[in-house]
Order: sequence, then C-alpha cells, then structure tokens
Amino acid sequence: MNDARYGLWTAVATVTACTATAATAVTTPPRSGPYCRSGCIGYPYTEAAAFVPRDYVWMYPALLTALLFVVLAVCLHGRAAPGRRVLTGAGVGFAVTGAATLVADYAVQLTVMQPSLLSGETAGLSPLSQYNPHGVFIALENVGYATVGLALVFLGGGLAGHGSRPIRAAGAVFAAGGALTTAVLVLYGAIYRARLDYRFEVVSMLITWIALIAGGLLLVVAFARAPRSPETGT
Repeated sequence: MNDARYGLWTAVATVTACTATAATAVTTPPRSGPYCRSGCIGYPYTEAAAFVPRDYVWMYPALLTALLFVVLAVCLHGRAAPGRRVLTGAGVGFAVTGAATLVADYAVQLTVMQPSLLSGETAGLSPLSQYNPHGVFIALENVGYATVGLALVFLGGGLAGHGSRPIRAAGAVFAAGGALTTAVLVLYGAIYRARLDYRFEVVSMLITWIALIAGGLLLVVAFARAPRSPETGT
C-alpha cells in the first residue's frame, strides 16, 4: 500500500470516528456546571453512577479520533513540500502531545471512573469526575484540545501552497479551526478567569470536530485522486 492509500484510509477513519464522537457527545446532556438546566448533580458527584455507561459512550470514539489524528498528521507531513516540513513536523509534535493528553484523560474515565462508580468506590473520586466543571478531567481536555488546535495551525501552515487544491483547502480549514480554538481560549480565559469551568472545553471540541470532519473529507478527495507514486508537494 502506497502513501496515498495510507492517507486515504486514515482520513476516512478519522472522519468516521470524529463523526461518531460528535453524534454521541452532543446527545449526552450536561449533568452539572454552567450549561446544566435540569436534573443537575452536585459535589461530590457520586450520583453519576446512574449515568454509567450512557454518559461515557462518546469517549470511545473520541479516544480513537485522537489516535487517528496523529496518524493523519504523519501522513500530511509526508506529503508536505520540503520547505514546509518544519511546520508540519511541529504539527506532528503537537498532535502527539495533544492526543497523548486526551487518551490518558479518557482512559482514566473509562477504566477507573466507570468501574469505581458502579462498585460504589467513590471516596476521593470527585476531582477526577467528568461532572466536576473544574476538575482534572476538564483541565486535561482543555490542555489536550488547545494543543490539538496548535497542531492544526502548524499542519495548515505546512500545507499552504501545496500543489493539490483539496489539500490546500484542508490546510486552510485546519489552520482556521486551530486559530479559532486558540482565540477562544484567550477570550474565554480573559472573560471567565477562574470560572472558566468547561466552557472552553465544549467550544474547542466543537471547533476541532468540525475542522477534522470538513478537512478530513477534503483529504479523502485529495488522496483518492493522488497517483500511485505521488511526488512530494504535488
């Protein structure tokens, strides 16, 4: 299988996993924090056992999306023109960092929080709970998606001027999504300060999903059109 085929199937898998993440996450209602409107649970969030596994389903495709994003970033680095590989290389580095943060975050929820809640072993779990609007889970998601945003900016910059129009368009989508995520972080941080809670997390996820789905679809087109032995940067 040549590089274009790896890129094609990685883009398809990324779009599919990201779409599944978005579909399951947006149908999971907020149970606490600033966006909760009814049936809210409060500290220490031990009532969350009633929502296992329903509220954790979206994390499975989200974890897969994070891993696939790293592979996609590597594929794009291989397609970048030599003069742009410093940018895409930085993008790969940020992608690895962001994905590692998110994978660790989701793994704790899926393998520690779920069984602990179901077993009634809730002592000391409140800082780790996804329902804690200023807990460890939200903090790691903020770091993870902010870093993924930086990865998108660098990958997008590295794809600017590429010979393939769909790849250039995907790069523009990535750069715009990453820049918007960074801008939202600065804006929300200035407005809400210590009361940021999960506001940035929600917006950053939505922006990232839109960028990965839209940009990923453009990459599917680009890789599907690529010749068997594509020259770098064409």
